Amino acid sequence: MNNDLTEIDPITLEVVRNKLVSVADEMQLTLLRSSFSPIVKEGLDASASLFTTSGETLSQSCSIPIHLATLIPAVAAMLRKYPLSDMHDGDAFILNDPYTGGTHLPDIAVMMPIFHQGRPVALSAAMTHHGDVGGMTPGSLPTNATEIFQEGLRIPPLRLMSGGIYNETFIALARQNVRLPDAFMGDLNAQVAACTVGVRRVRELCDQYGAQSLTGIFATLLDRSEQMTRSVLRTIPEGTYEYVDYLDNDGIELDKPVIIKVAVTVRDGWFDVDFSGTSPQVKGPFNCVESGVQAAAYFAVRALTDPSIPTNAGCFRPVRFNLPAGSLVNPVEPAPVNARTSTIKRITGSIIGALAGVLPERVPASSAGEMLVVAFGGLNREGKRFISGELIAGGSGACNEGDGVDVIETDATNCMNLPVEALEMEAPIRVLRSMLVPDSGGQGQYRGGLGLAREYEILEGEVSLTYRGERHSSSARGLAGGGDGGRAAGTITKANGDTVEIPSKIVTKLNKGDRLLVRTAGGGGWGASTDRDDAARLGDLAGGKVLG
Repeated sequence: MNNDLTEIDPITLEVVRNKLVSVADEMQLTLLRSSFSPIVKEGLDASASLFTTSGETLSQSCSIPIHLATLIPAVAAMLRKYPLSDMHDGDAFILNDPYTGGTHLPDIAVMMPIFHQGRPVALSAAMTHHGDVGGMTPGSLPTNATEIFQEGLRIPPLRLMSGGIYNETFIALARQNVRLPDAFMGDLNAQVAACTVGVRRVRELCDQYGAQSLTGIFATLLDRSEQMTRSVLRTIPEGTYEYVDYLDNDGIELDKPVIIKVAVTVRDGWFDVDFSGTSPQVKGPFNCVESGVQAAAYFAVRALTDPSIPTNAGCFRPVRFNLPAGSLVNPVEPAPVNARTSTIKRITGSIIGALAGVLPERVPASSAGEMLVVAFGGLNREGKRFISGELIAGGSGACNEGDGVDVIETDATNCMNLPVEALEMEAPIRVLRSMLVPDSGGQGQYRGGLGLAREYEILEGEVSLTYRGERHSSSARGLAGGGDGGRAAGTITKANGDTVEIPSKIVTKLNKGDRLLVRTAGGGGWGASTDRDDAARLGDLAGGKVLG
């Protein structure tokens, strides 16, 4: 650590810090506006970040915490395979394999080195959730996968571009192994464009301040964020705090809950996270490699400390882990991992929930803790292949200052529900209704946020359905006497009237006239319901948020 933080003019330091954030945000806008897939351009499932040449986070876009944190080990893996001495201006590198630094196969990381006058000064990186990377189901998120080889194309750290020229061998191989090769390339080109924006803007900063001065500012920014984070952590009462939660199942053994047990120890500016007692790795794809657990813990630390602290690698330095080998949070290859987002969200909620007793002013009731994935695939009206994925949120937990928020991403995710029009333009599917689920928020002085109900009808042909749900058999917990949130549910109604209740995960086929009704979970309430304000009760009734 650089202990002398007084040498750099504080105004210059703050100007550069804000410029770095604006660069990351400009990269993000380029990524979203240039991508082809609805899950990116409408669902916002992509992220961008700048790194130091040693692979530490320098600045992040306002995007998805899971991506922003899992880019860290992805960049580190690429640096191990391709050291800076082997990189040149115009090079780019790519990775998605969870067992060599990635997170899950649809999330592909692209990184470009930034040179100024022949000297490497920083790294520019972007991660996008690609709509399909092959595997056993359209959308590459099979809840019934039992090994990673069924989940899609695995990309180890590879050189994607040399001197601005694509590696055509890799491109040919990738296009041959995905269901929508043109969309895949469109999204990959968008990642390269976003990274190129980062390269250009950081070079401009080097021209203005000098490369050597700028890298000195980078180190100072990271050290200051570390000091500020440790300072806030020292205000938390020292001790070890535990929390236990459960996933509904692993997608294979549908009647067997999966245990997540975390012990958080806060002491002398350190934040230690121990997962002893968590379930062994499971047969289905809900295992989570180390990068995902890191993302959950880093998000939790940012949520529990001070939001005014600039977010960079310094904030993450105080976090340490114990991840038992062969467990849900540190699986052994070739365990499947495509559904790890569900696990990450519940890990995040568990880490934050563990500190509810000592940080009552910062920790809300539990959020829904699910991001429902509904992926459709088949042929559209023109006979062309389509894949369309939905990321549907539940409600957030209430807190000591107000109600939870209806239908919002929480706990390290930050995507958008897909607009109805975007789905209907892509697929022979009609959305019959989209509405809040009344009474799904936990009761309390402050009510939990509501979940969403959405009903789909298949208009023609045979359509593949992947449904990845959670909170079907457990509820978001209320806090301080508040009630638990409502549970999620999914029902398929066949054209002949037969119904199938979905046990939180399913891979199946739908046909013309079949309907799918999904309902996401609500957040927990805060405080005793007898203390709720009369005006708030009347507002809930008038708005249809409660039925009586």
